[in-house]
Amino acid sequence: MSVAYAESTLWQRLRPVFSGFDPPLLIAIALLAIAGLVTMYSAGFDYRARFSGHARNMLLGLVVLFLAAQISPQRLMSLALPLYTIGVGLLIATAMYGITKKGAQRWLDLGVVVQPGEVLKIAMPLLLAWWFQRREGQLRVMDYLVALALLAVPVGLIVKQPDLGTAILVLSAGLYVIFFAGLSSRLVISILVIGVVAVVALVASEAQICRPDVKWPLLRDYQKHRVCTLLDPSTDPLGKGFHTIQGMIAIGSGGLAGKGYLKGTQTHLEFIPERTTDFIFAAFAEEFGLLGCAALLLGFTFLIIRGLMIAAEAPTLFTRLLAGGITLSLFTYAFVNLGMVSGVLPVVGIPLPFLSYGGTAMLSLGLGLGILMSIAKSRRLIQS
Repeated sequence: MSVAYAESTLWQRLRPVFSGFDPPLLIAIALLAIAGLVTMYSAGFDYRARFSGHARNMLLGLVVLFLAAQISPQRLMSLALPLYTIGVGLLIATAMYGITKKGAQRWLDLGVVVQPGEVLKIAMPLLLAWWFQRREGQLRVMDYLVALALLAVPVGLIVKQPDLGTAILVLSAGLYVIFFAGLSSRLVISILVIGVVAVVALVASEAQICRPDVKWPLLRDYQKHRVCTLLDPSTDPLGKGFHTIQGMIAIGSGGLAGKGYLKGTQTHLEFIPERTTDFIFAAFAEEFGLLGCAALLLGFTFLIIRGLMIAAEAPTLFTRLLAGGITLSLFTYAFVNLGMVSGVLPVVGIPLPFLSYGGTAMLSLGLGLGILMSIAKSRRLIQS
C-alpha cells in the first residue's frame, strides 16, 4: 500500500466510486422517489406495512442502481447473452413449474418467489443492443428479422402466462432498440396509421364486437372484457368497469389543487381499488389535484429527456441503443399506467415507476437507472 493512499481520507478513497454520476438524472430520481414515499404514506395509511415495505424496496432499488452504475458498458455487453438466456430459461421453468395465482402462472419459487418476466425488461434491450453492435456497419433486413425473432420468444412465453402488462413492457423495450438501430421510419408510420385505423374501427363497432357470444382471436375473455369496459365502463359498473370508474372519480374530485394531503375521501374510504399499486396515481391526483399531477408529469418528462440526452451523447452504438431503449421503457411505464387509471387505456396491470408498491418492479427500475448512470459515467470518462 502506498504512503499517499494510506494518508488519504475515506472520502478521497471513495470518491472514484461516486465520480461521474449524472447530477440531473440523480435530481430527477430523488424528486420522484420523494413523491413516491409521500404518496405511499397516504395511499397505504391503513396498511402501515406498505409504507415501510415501499421504503425498503426503494432502498434496495437504490443499492441496485449504485452497483449497476459501477459496471462498465463493456462488461454489460458481455452479460447480454447470458442474462437473456437465463431469463428465457426461467420463463420456460415458470411455464412448467410456476406458481399460479388468480389464474396466472407468472411466479417461480427458487427459495425466493420471483417473477422471471421482470428480468426480460432489462435483458431484452441489453441483448438487442449487443446484437446490433455486433452487426454495426453491415445491417441487413435479415438482422432485423433475427432481432424480431429474439424478441418474440420471451414475449410469447409471457403472454402465455398470461401477463399482458409485462409482455407490453418487454415488447416495447425491444421495439425501441430496433427502431433506434435504423428501422425505416416509413414502416413505423405505416404501423401507427394501421393502429389508429384499428382503434377507430374498434370504437365504431363496439356494439357488435363486444357481444358476449363474440370471441376475439389471440385474446382471452377477460382481456376482451377489459377493452370493452374501456369503451363503456357503465356496462359493468360494479365489475369490470369498477376500477376505471373509481379511478376517474378520484382524479376528477381532486380539482385544481386537490383535497389536501391525507384528506382523499375516495382513497381513505377504500373506493379506489389497488390504491397502493396500479391505481396509486388516482390517490395522488385526488389529494394534489391538477397542479400536483402537472408537477409529477414534469418530473417524469425531465427524467425521460435526460435519459434521451444520455443516449444521444453515448460513445458507442451499444450504449446509445441501450440507453434509448431503457429510457423509452420508462416512458411506456408512465404512459400506460396514467392512461389506464384515467380511463384512456385498458387496465393491464402496469405499475407507475417510483410510486407503485412492488419489490421486483422496483429492483428492475433501479437496475435500468443504474445502467443509464453507467453509460453517463462512461461518456464523462471518455471526455476527460
